[in-house]
Amino acid sequence: MSKLIDLQSQIASLQKQADELRAKDFEATVGEIRQKMQAFGITVKDLQSTKIKPKAGRKPKIAATVKPAKTRKPTSAVAAKYRGPNGETWSGRGLTPKWLASLITAGGTKEQYLIAA
Repeated sequence: MSKLIDLQSQIASLQKQADELRAKDFEATVGEIRQKMQAFGITVKDLQSTKIKPKAGRKPKIAATVKPAKTRKPTSAVAAKYRGPNGETWSGRGLTPKWLASLITAGGTKEQYLIAA
């Protein structure tokens, strides 16, 4: 039990150190951002706008061309190949369903649950 208490106190101590470092880094980062805002003439209003307006001398960014989405051919439903004791069905494609996997682990076989063609 004392190991747990020791670990929890270490965690608390490290968390306190991390919070102090984060606070110092936060202040330094805010200072850097303010300097850059002053250097480029950026205001809080500029940051709140939804569109970036190019200033004199800047080239506007050109939006990338949007490719139309590929359309898939409609797929037809596949007939059920296996039927479980409670009426569950499976086409035999994809992962084996849980109901069939549990029946197989209980000693059954897939062939027992085949639907007669």
